[in-house]
Amino acid sequence: MLSLATRRIFPLLLTFAASTGLYAQAAAPDLSDPEVAHVAVTANSIDIDLARFAQSRTHNAEVRKFAGTMITDHSAVNQAAAALAGRLGVTPKDNAVSQSLLKGAAEARAAIATLQGHAFDQGYIDREVAYHQAVLDALDGLLIPTTSNAELKKLLVDVRPAIAAHLEHARQLQTTLLAGK
Repeated sequence: MLSLATRRIFPLLLTFAASTGLYAQAAAPDLSDPEVAHVAVTANSIDIDLARFAQSRTHNAEVRKFAGTMITDHSAVNQAAAALAGRLGVTPKDNAVSQSLLKGAAEARAAIATLQGHAFDQGYIDREVAYHQAVLDALDGLLIPTTSNAELKKLLVDVRPAIAAHLEHARQLQTTLLAGK
Protein backbone atom coordinates (compact mmCIF):
# COMPACT_ATOMS: atom_id res chain seq x y z
CA MET A 1 0.00 0.00 0.00
CA LEU A 2 1.25 3.49 -0.84
CA SER A 3 2.18 6.01 1.80
CA LEU A 4 0.06 9.09 2.43
CA ALA A 5 2.78 11.28 0.90
CA THR A 6 2.82 9.15 -2.23
CA ARG A 7 -0.94 9.46 -2.62
CA ARG A 8 -0.72 13.24 -2.22
CA ILE A 9 2.03 13.63 -4.83
CA PHE A 10 0.77 11.10 -7.37
CA PRO A 11 -3.00 11.25 -6.84
CA LEU A 12 -3.81 9.72 -10.21
CA LEU A 13 -0.86 7.38 -10.46
CA LEU A 14 -2.16 4.68 -8.20
CA THR A 15 -5.65 5.63 -7.14
CA PHE A 16 -6.91 4.96 -3.66
CA ALA A 17 -10.46 5.53 -2.49
CA ALA A 18 -9.39 7.22 0.73
CA SER A 19 -6.26 8.60 2.36
CA THR A 20 -6.76 6.39 5.41
CA GLY A 21 -5.96 3.28 3.41
CA LEU A 22 -9.05 1.54 4.80
CA TYR A 23 -10.73 1.32 1.40
CA ALA A 24 -9.91 -1.05 -1.44
CA GLN A 25 -7.39 0.06 -4.04
CA ALA A 26 -8.99 1.20 -7.28
CA ALA A 27 -7.67 0.14 -10.66
CA ALA A 28 -4.50 1.92 -11.75
CA PRO A 29 -4.71 3.98 -14.92
CA ASP A 30 -4.07 2.04 -18.12
CA LEU A 31 -1.25 3.92 -19.85
CA SER A 32 0.12 3.41 -23.35
CA ASP A 33 3.89 3.33 -23.86
CA PRO A 34 3.92 6.96 -25.16
CA GLU A 35 2.00 7.98 -22.02
CA VAL A 36 4.43 6.08 -19.78
CA ALA A 37 7.30 7.85 -21.53
CA HIS A 38 5.63 11.21 -20.91
CA VAL A 39 5.10 10.41 -17.22
CA ALA A 40 8.76 9.42 -16.86
CA VAL A 41 10.04 12.57 -18.57
CA THR A 42 7.62 14.74 -16.59
CA ALA A 43 8.64 13.19 -13.27
CA ASN A 44 12.33 13.74 -14.03
CA SER A 45 11.77 17.30 -15.22
CA ILE A 46 9.81 18.14 -12.09
CA ASP A 47 12.67 17.00 -9.86
CA ILE A 48 15.23 18.87 -11.97
CA ASP A 49 13.24 22.10 -11.71
CA LEU A 50 12.76 21.80 -7.96
CA ALA A 51 16.43 20.94 -7.47
CA ARG A 52 17.44 24.08 -9.36
CA PHE A 53 15.10 26.07 -7.14
CA ALA A 54 16.61 24.45 -4.04
CA GLN A 55 20.13 25.28 -5.19
CA SER A 56 19.13 28.91 -5.54
CA ARG A 57 17.71 29.01 -2.00
CA THR A 58 19.73 26.74 0.25
CA HIS A 59 22.83 27.69 2.19
CA ASN A 60 23.40 24.10 3.32
CA ALA A 61 26.27 22.45 1.41
CA GLU A 62 24.80 18.95 1.69
CA VAL A 63 21.39 20.05 0.44
CA ARG A 64 23.08 21.91 -2.43
CA LYS A 65 25.11 18.79 -3.30
CA PHE A 66 21.98 16.61 -3.18
CA ALA A 67 20.12 19.02 -5.47
CA GLY A 68 23.07 18.93 -7.87
CA THR A 69 22.89 15.15 -7.95
CA MET A 70 19.17 15.35 -8.72
CA ILE A 71 19.84 17.71 -11.64
CA THR A 72 22.64 15.54 -13.06
CA ASP A 73 20.97 12.16 -12.62
CA HIS A 74 17.46 13.13 -13.70
CA SER A 75 18.82 15.05 -16.70
CA ALA A 76 20.71 11.94 -17.78
CA VAL A 77 17.56 9.83 -17.55
CA ASN A 78 15.63 12.36 -19.62
CA GLN A 79 18.41 12.35 -22.24
CA ALA A 80 18.30 8.55 -22.38
CA ALA A 81 14.51 8.61 -22.65
CA ALA A 82 14.64 11.20 -25.45
CA ALA A 83 17.22 9.14 -27.33
CA LEU A 84 15.13 6.00 -26.93
CA ALA A 85 11.95 7.77 -28.04
CA GLY A 86 13.76 9.09 -31.09
CA ARG A 87 15.17 5.69 -31.95
CA LEU A 88 11.73 4.07 -31.59
CA GLY A 89 9.92 6.88 -33.36
CA VAL A 90 7.69 7.40 -30.31
CA THR A 91 6.42 10.79 -29.23
CA PRO A 92 5.67 10.95 -25.50
CA LYS A 93 1.96 11.63 -25.05
CA ASP A 94 0.51 13.95 -22.43
CA ASN A 95 -2.03 12.35 -20.11
CA ALA A 96 -3.92 12.82 -16.87
CA VAL A 97 -1.09 11.33 -14.79
CA SER A 98 1.48 13.76 -16.22
CA GLN A 99 -0.90 16.66 -15.70
CA SER A 100 -1.47 15.58 -12.12
CA LEU A 101 2.28 15.42 -11.56
CA LEU A 102 2.68 18.98 -12.81
CA LYS A 103 -0.13 20.20 -10.57
CA GLY A 104 1.41 18.46 -7.57
CA ALA A 105 4.82 19.93 -8.41
CA ALA A 106 3.41 23.44 -8.50
CA GLU A 107 1.76 22.86 -5.12
CA ALA A 108 4.97 21.42 -3.65
CA ARG A 109 7.02 24.37 -4.86
CA ALA A 110 4.47 26.84 -3.50
CA ALA A 111 4.55 25.05 -0.15
CA ILE A 112 8.31 25.46 0.26
CA ALA A 113 8.74 28.79 -1.56
CA THR A 114 7.85 30.81 1.52
CA LEU A 115 10.25 28.92 3.78
CA GLN A 116 13.72 30.19 4.68
CA GLY A 117 16.93 28.67 5.98
CA HIS A 118 16.67 25.38 7.84
CA ALA A 119 12.90 25.25 7.35
CA PHE A 120 13.38 25.49 3.58
CA ASP A 121 16.02 22.75 3.59
CA GLN A 122 13.80 20.52 5.72
CA GLY A 123 10.78 21.16 3.50
CA TYR A 124 12.72 20.45 0.32
CA ILE A 125 14.26 17.24 1.64
CA ASP A 126 10.97 16.04 3.15
CA ARG A 127 9.40 16.55 -0.27
CA GLU A 128 12.27 14.68 -1.95
CA VAL A 129 11.78 11.70 0.38
CA ALA A 130 8.07 11.59 -0.41
CA TYR A 131 8.62 12.19 -4.13
CA HIS A 132 11.24 9.49 -4.60
CA GLN A 133 9.11 7.01 -2.65
CA ALA A 134 6.20 7.91 -4.90
CA VAL A 135 8.35 7.44 -8.00
CA LEU A 136 9.44 4.00 -6.78
CA ASP A 137 5.82 3.09 -6.09
CA ALA A 138 4.86 4.33 -9.56
CA LEU A 139 7.66 2.38 -11.22
CA ASP A 140 6.71 -0.81 -9.41
CA GLY A 141 2.94 -0.46 -9.46
CA LEU A 142 2.21 1.25 -12.76
CA LEU A 143 4.98 2.23 -15.13
CA ILE A 144 6.98 -1.00 -15.39
CA PRO A 145 3.94 -3.32 -15.35
CA THR A 146 2.02 -1.36 -17.99
CA THR A 147 4.93 -0.84 -20.39
CA SER A 148 4.88 -3.22 -23.35
CA ASN A 149 7.95 -1.98 -25.26
CA ALA A 150 10.94 -4.00 -24.06
CA GLU A 151 13.44 -1.13 -24.45
CA LEU A 152 11.28 1.36 -22.57
CA LYS A 153 10.64 -1.22 -19.86
CA LYS A 154 14.42 -1.86 -19.61
CA LEU A 155 15.07 1.87 -19.21
CA LEU A 156 12.53 2.02 -16.37
CA VAL A 157 13.96 -1.08 -14.70
CA ASP A 158 17.53 0.22 -15.11
CA VAL A 159 16.71 3.61 -13.57
CA ARG A 160 14.97 2.10 -10.53
CA PRO A 161 18.18 1.52 -8.48
CA ALA A 162 19.18 5.16 -8.93
CA ILE A 163 15.78 6.31 -7.70
CA ALA A 164 16.13 4.01 -4.69
CA ALA A 165 19.59 5.46 -4.02
CA HIS A 166 18.16 9.00 -4.25
CA LEU A 167 15.50 8.02 -1.73
CA GLU A 168 18.08 6.63 0.67
CA HIS A 169 20.28 9.74 0.29
CA ALA A 170 17.26 11.99 0.91
CA ARG A 171 16.32 9.97 4.01
CA GLN A 172 19.85 10.33 5.37
CA LEU A 173 19.74 14.09 4.81
CA GLN A 174 16.30 14.22 6.38
CA THR A 175 17.66 12.55 9.51
CA THR A 176 20.65 14.89 9.61
CA LEU A 177 18.44 17.96 9.21
CA LEU A 178 16.04 16.77 11.89
CA ALA A 179 18.95 16.27 14.28
CA GLY A 180 20.18 19.77 13.54
CA LYS A 181 17.00 21.52 14.69
